[in-house]
Amino acid sequence: MVTCDPSRVRVTGPLACYADGFRAALGARGYSPWSQMFHLHLMAHVSRWLGEHGLDASGLTDTAAAAFVRDRRDSGRARFRGVQGLAPLLGFLRDAGAAPLPAAAEPDDEAGRLAAEFAGYLAGERGLRPQTVACYARFAWRFLDSLPAAGGGDVLAGLTADAVRSFVIAESGRRGTGSLKNAVTAVRSLLRFLHLRGLIPASLDGAAPAAAGWHRPPLTRRLRAGDVAAVLASCDRATHAGRRDYAILMLLARLGLRAGEAAAVRAGDIDWRAGEILVRGKGGRNELLPLPSDVGTAIAEYCRYARPRDAASGMLFLHARAPYGPVTPSAVGYVVARACCRAGLDPASAHQLRHAAATSMRRAGAPLSEISQLLRHRHESTTARYGTIDPEELGIVAHPWPEAAS
Repeated sequence: MVTCDPSRVRVTGPLACYADGFRAALGARGYSPWSQMFHLHLMAHVSRWLGEHGLDASGLTDTAAAAFVRDRRDSGRARFRGVQGLAPLLGFLRDAGAAPLPAAAEPDDEAGRLAAEFAGYLAGERGLRPQTVACYARFAWRFLDSLPAAGGGDVLAGLTADAVRSFVIAESGRRGTGSLKNAVTAVRSLLRFLHLRGLIPASLDGAAPAAAGWHRPPLTRRLRAGDVAAVLASCDRATHAGRRDYAILMLLARLGLRAGEAAAVRAGDIDWRAGEILVRGKGGRNELLPLPSDVGTAIAEYCRYARPRDAASGMLFLHARAPYGPVTPSAVGYVVARACCRAGLDPASAHQLRHAAATSMRRAGAPLSEISQLLRHRHESTTARYGTIDPEELGIVAHPWPEAAS
């Protein structure tokens, strides 16, 4: 029988002094003994490669890592043939101060530099979430890069009201309504930023036309109460991943959390004695919500029986496999989509569960103000979009067609 003992992997060369620490770090992050052995063998290979090239740990730059991967691929190695396979080793060495941090990518053009400054403004002064900052900065770069070229490298020399309108019209031909609205918002915010910094004489944010469209989701895509129950019942709560998915789905279906809000919940955000949960919402708004007993039970069972006890992350929901990092908003969306498939439904989004929570409250007779408070909307007009009537409900109030013919 082949024994699996990571301590038997021998690492020689400049990385030998870090082998024990790397082995302990892999174990703390939940890697199985077999996975630890693979990563330690990779570390031994990297260490030998560094020694052959006269380098130590400080020479393991991004360029050196890419060169190692090319040499390994050329030698016919079947495993860890990409730079991503080095991520655990590079992360450990960088945290230990042995390997240099990755070089920050500097924008190589004026449009990229302005977009980077705009991103810093959104994150530092406006306090937007990283996902929103990245989205707006991407649109800002596309807009600046689309401006007519001018002499002297001044990208803003071609910034006119006509250029703003032309960009929005061009984007409208390749984007849906929601994506186009984000693009318009980003461009308007960029124009205000440029005026605030004194880079343009007047703010041209009014030149960006509004994105036309009606924000009303198709009624056929609505998740009804039976669908939500089937989605929750599809989770195999005998497994670690099933307990985690069930707790996430309960937060989405009962409290109407967004995908990003569910992913952002920390283990310390729940006050078990008071029965409250802190929700980190949009725009940096943190609000306390009452924690229903069934949702609290689902989270407690996940924490007691499924959440890794030795996880270093303070986030509540973690990946079910090593490394036990926090889930992302995209991962929350995949949880919902997989649960719908298991329940025999068409894939749905996390936001549709938020709509289902609002619809359930409306059917129970809750006023619009209470639904708006749960969903944490600033304006009740936003909440009203969540209250479109189901065609089945219209049948209750519709009068039958008179049988007597005229």
